[in-house]
Amino acid sequence: MSRKNAHVGYEQVGQEYLEHRQLKRGAAGWVLLAGLGVAYVISGDFAGWNFGLAEGGWGGLLIATILMATMYTCMVFGLAELASAIPVAGAGYGFARRALGPLGGFATGTAILIEYAIAPAAISTFIGGYIEALGLFGLTSSWPVYLACYVIFVGIHLYGVGEALRLTLGITALAVVALVVFVIAMVPKFDADNLFDIVPNTAAGASDFIPFGYAGVLAALVYGIWFFLAIEGVPLAAEEARDPRKDMPRGIITGMVVLLVFAALMLVFTAGGAGSSVIAESDNPLPLALRTAFGGDTWVADFVNYVGLAGLIASFFSIVYAYSRQLFALSRAGYLPRFLSVTGKRKTPYLALTVPGIIGFLLAAITQDGALLINIAVFGATVSYVLMMLSHIVLRVREPGLDRPYRTPGGIGTTGVALVLAVTAVVATFFVDKLAAAITAGIFVVAIAYFWFYSRHRLVASAPEEEFAAIQQAEEELS
Repeated sequence: MSRKNAHVGYEQVGQEYLEHRQLKRGAAGWVLLAGLGVAYVISGDFAGWNFGLAEGGWGGLLIATILMATMYTCMVFGLAELASAIPVAGAGYGFARRALGPLGGFATGTAILIEYAIAPAAISTFIGGYIEALGLFGLTSSWPVYLACYVIFVGIHLYGVGEALRLTLGITALAVVALVVFVIAMVPKFDADNLFDIVPNTAAGASDFIPFGYAGVLAALVYGIWFFLAIEGVPLAAEEARDPRKDMPRGIITGMVVLLVFAALMLVFTAGGAGSSVIAESDNPLPLALRTAFGGDTWVADFVNYVGLAGLIASFFSIVYAYSRQLFALSRAGYLPRFLSVTGKRKTPYLALTVPGIIGFLLAAITQDGALLINIAVFGATVSYVLMMLSHIVLRVREPGLDRPYRTPGGIGTTGVALVLAVTAVVATFFVDKLAAAITAGIFVVAIAYFWFYSRHRLVASAPEEEFAAIQQAEEELS
C-alpha cells in the first residue's frame, strides 16, 4: 500500500451502489456556473460585511477587503486549474484527497461542509431582518421565516438541479438590479466625511482612518471575507456541468470579476452615503443607508428592501446546492454515512439536501445570531482555503505532468499568496470570535474522530474521488 493511502481500507460495493448515487449530467454551462458563483456570494453585498465597520472602521474594513479580495482572486485562479484537471463533485475534498491523502481530503471536505451548512442559517437571519424591516406578515419573531426558507428552497432543489440553477440565475439577476439601483441612488449622496465618522479609540495605531487601530484591521478580515465567501463552491457542480474542463475556469473567474466590482461599490457608497457609524451593526444596511441619506422613507429604499431579498434568497438557495453536493461526495466515498448520498428519480441527493437543512434551521432559530453564524462559517471556509491552496502547490510539485486544461497565472506563486492570506484569516477568526472558533473546532474534532475510528476502514474505491488512489495503489503493487 502506498504511503498516501496507508491506514485506510476499502470495502467492495456492487454496481448498483453508484447507480443509486448519480447526479444529472450536462445541466449547467459556463453562464449558469458564473451565475451560481455570484449567487453563492451576493447576499454578502446586502448584509454581513458591514459588521466589519464596527470592528475596524471604514479604513480597517477597506484594508481587510483589499487583502481578502487578493486572497480570493488568487485562490479562484488556483481552483480554476484544479477544477479543470479534477472535475469531481467533491471539489475541494477531491483536490485535497489527491494531494494530501484521505485524512487531508476528509479534513478539507469537513471544513467546506461546515461553511456551507452554517452559511444558509446566517443568511436566513438576515432574510428575517429584511422582512421585519418591511413589517411584512406582522411577525414579532423571525423563526417562521427561517422555516419557510428551508422548506421552500430545499423543496425546489429536490425537484431538479437544472430547474434550480436556472431559477438561481433569475433570482440573482434581480438582486444585481437592486444593487445597481442602490448605487445610482447613493452616488449624489456620497460624502467622504461619512466614511470616517467613527470616533477613534486609544488602541495602537488608531486614527480617523482606522479608528480601532491595527487590531481592528485584523478583526475586520472576517467581514471582508463576506464579500466573497462561497465563490469557491462553483467546482462542486463539476459532475453536472456540460464541459467542466472548459466551463469551470470561465464560470468561476467571471463570477469573481462581478463580485469584485460590487464589493468596491458597496463599501464606498453605503458608508459614504449614510455614514459608517449608522450601518455598522445593522441587519439590513442598504435600506437603512438609503433612508438615512434621503431623510426618511423613500421608494428607492422600499425597492431595494423588497428586491434585496432576492440577493439573500439567491445566496441561501445556491449554498443549499453546495452543501448537498459536498455531503453527497463525502458520503458516496464512505467518509460519512453512505445512505446520505442516495439520489432519487430526479437525480437529486434528497437526504444530503434535507439533513443539513434541518440542522441549519435549528441553529438559526435557536441562536438568531447572524454574526456568530457568519464567524463559524468563515472559520470553516478559511481552514478549507489553506488546505486547497496547499493542495494546488503539492500537485504542481508532485504531478507536473497532470493534464491541466487551464493553468493558474503565476503558478504556485499565485496560490502561495492565497495560502499566506488564508492562514492570516484563520488567525483573525480566533481573534474576533473565540466562541465561534471553539464551536467549529469542536465539530472538527468529532468529525475527525468519526473518520479515524470508523469510516477510514470502510471507504468506497469506486467513488470518483477515490478511483485514482485505487489505480495508483494497484500499479504500485504490480510493480
